[in-house]
Amino acid sequence: MGDLVNLNRARKVRARTAARTAADANAARHGRTRAERQAEARRAADAAARLDGHRRDDAGAGEGDEWADR
Repeated sequence: MGDLVNLNRARKVRARTAARTAADANAARHGRTRAERQAEARRAADAAARLDGHRRDDAGAGEGDEWADR
């Protein structure tokens, strides 16, 4: 006699396997490698640091300067 199979469980396992296969295919097609993500993050951090390095100081703004808070 054959083994008993819970059809609900079998259906869910089959759906889960199909979803994983589709996700892997999408990741391969559209995803970026870890090195690419890290390089992009490094470039963004360097750009932000460069931009902050060129920020002007507000030391020249006096207390009565109406444009200091804007």
